[in-house]
Amino acid sequence: MNKTDVKARQAAALSTPTDLKSNATRDISAALTALLADIFALYIKTKNFHWHMSGPHFRDYHLLLDEQSDQIFATTDAIAERVRKIGGKTLHSIGEIARLQRILDNDADYVTPPDMLAELREDNKQLTASLREVHALCDEHGDVASASLIEVWIDEAERRTWFLFETGRA
Repeated sequence: MNKTDVKARQAAALSTPTDLKSNATRDISAALTALLADIFALYIKTKNFHWHMSGPHFRDYHLLLDEQSDQIFATTDAIAERVRKIGGKTLHSIGEIARLQRILDNDADYVTPPDMLAELREDNKQLTASLREVHALCDEHGDVASASLIEVWIDEAERRTWFLFETGRA
């Protein structure tokens, strides 16, 4: 068996039947996979700030970020499985996440609690904008199932943004 046959066989093993056109599968899978990279980046950053929280509001902020990180992580499997359901391939590694993520990491040794909340608020706003873009792409291709899931994730991201905004008020 030559290389072309092997590649074709491997691709066939991962293909999933769908009524979406191949360009829809390609475009939506790519958009959802980039979204998944952002979700993982936001999850890690939220956990980072949860672990490194300090100060007089430690307990409240610590618990808020733990709750938010759980919610963020809960979307990962649904996104990846949606990509597979429509016949696409999704993330394979941390390296791929690093190449695709648009939410920036924060490796600072110390970040003040107000700065943590503000940064996460802006990251969640950025995620909401990305979710809206992917929703529009799904609408364009008639992928109502992906769009429906995304609507819930938009609402969750907006709620996190709201809580971070209100918590960070002076």
